[in-house]
Amino acid sequence: MTDIAQPDSDRLSRFILQTAGVRGVRVHLREAWQAVRANGPYPPAIEEMLGEACVASALFTGHAKVDGRLSVQLRAPGPMRTLFAECTAAGTIRGIARFDGDGADVSRDLRALGDDALLAITIENPSPHREPNRYQGLVALTAESLSGAFEDYFRQSEQLPTRVLLAVDGGEAAGLMLQKLPGDDGDDDGWNRASALFDTLSTTELLRWPTETLLARLFPEDAPQLLGERPLEFGCSCSRGRVEEMLASLGADEARAAVVEGEAKVICEFCGQSYGFSAGEIDQLLETPGVDVEVSERLQ
Repeated sequence: MTDIAQPDSDRLSRFILQTAGVRGVRVHLREAWQAVRANGPYPPAIEEMLGEACVASALFTGHAKVDGRLSVQLRAPGPMRTLFAECTAAGTIRGIARFDGDGADVSRDLRALGDDALLAITIENPSPHREPNRYQGLVALTAESLSGAFEDYFRQSEQLPTRVLLAVDGGEAAGLMLQKLPGDDGDDDGWNRASALFDTLSTTELLRWPTETLLARLFPEDAPQLLGERPLEFGCSCSRGRVEEMLASLGADEARAAVVEGEAKVICEFCGQSYGFSAGEIDQLLETPGVDVEVSERLQ
């Protein structure tokens, strides 16, 4: 099959295969992924996994109730220390990877990351109380790829037959997810048929075809119908206020020790934004009562 058109970029599209009783989400990233990628350089294996994680974080917001943010995080004891991607309800995406050395020894096979490697999907939604409502699911790394690991997660934890295909090619990243509709069996062979057709889709087609073309060509007999679309873009949740909270949480000794040549400088690893604080501002921050300190397990 030939490349017939450029895809609809930086967009999440939800759809349904009516006769098959299957729902789905397609994500394509270009500028958003390029902004994340610019935080590198990353070695090829790590860059590919980071792009896939960014796509997955957006894909999973297509059906999950996310009023805050959904993150995908991989932690491993070896040279691939951590990989993090996040998509918010507003459609902003950010991601980062940390690794030892030049990262050349990091395997693309998740099973090679070690027995203590862990993949987590976390949803944080706003709460009227101080702490957000948090749901976290852990993914066993028994599959070779992130696509396979996420399929295992939905099958075991959510009891939903799910197919996931993720692809990264330089400055583009894309993903497709199918799920059997809860409580809807479709026709007698709907899920099996949709899953078999899913297996015929190449990563090149996933990256290059617009959503409507992809659905029409892949599922011509299942009445594909778009349910809605929303834009995606790179965005970071860092702010001066959050940096102040972080500095206050360090305590007086560590916060004051961060001052070098009259200024404490904090640079966000996700977007590169720099925040500077004079020694006097640090003292004022530490002396201000009632500072609302938010301590998060996420990378900041």
